[in-house]
Amino acid sequence: MAKDGSEHEKFIERTLVLIKPDGVQRGLVGKIIERFENVGLKIVGLKMIQADRELATKHYPPQMKDIMGEKTLNDWKEMGIATKLDKAKIGQKAWEDLISFATESPMVAMVLEGVHAVEIVRKMCGPTSPHKAPPGTIRGDFSHISMGYASLRGFGGRNIIHASGSRNEAEAEIMLWFKPSEIYNYQTVWEKHLR
Repeated sequence: MAKDGSEHEKFIERTLVLIKPDGVQRGLVGKIIERFENVGLKIVGLKMIQADRELATKHYPPQMKDIMGEKTLNDWKEMGIATKLDKAKIGQKAWEDLISFATESPMVAMVLEGVHAVEIVRKMCGPTSPHKAPPGTIRGDFSHISMGYASLRGFGGRNIIHASGSRNEAEAEIMLWFKPSEIYNYQTVWEKHLR
């Protein structure tokens, strides 16, 4: 969107979306992109990329292990799975599985722009663990395997998509995945003619 210094510009955000290897492998890229375009979000950056371990580790840093261990333990409790493993060991394994999954085949990375883009995209994706995602969300419609089940089976959670969780996170993630020259400023037909 062209910047003109208007007050409404503070509502215009950019966010990062990654269609993960399972979404690419299942041929869901077009359907997912269509959903974002249908709600008026504008694609300002788009590419296919094969993440290596270095990039995947920058996106999913090792500090996530504790959070992943906690979430996995909670998922297992909900599913009635008992374990003698502690949170740290579970988190380490879940993180390694995630890095392996993120690097197994190409992903599609995109930068979306629009009013409240971060929040809108997160709502459209649904909760991280697909079994909790309601119908109508991307995860709810295209995936159903819980993150706890994936961890129990030893493979990274197949949840189709990643979306930045906040404006600050979006800015950092966009810089990680895109060079400034790969992000475009342009007006859509709607911006040109229907304002």
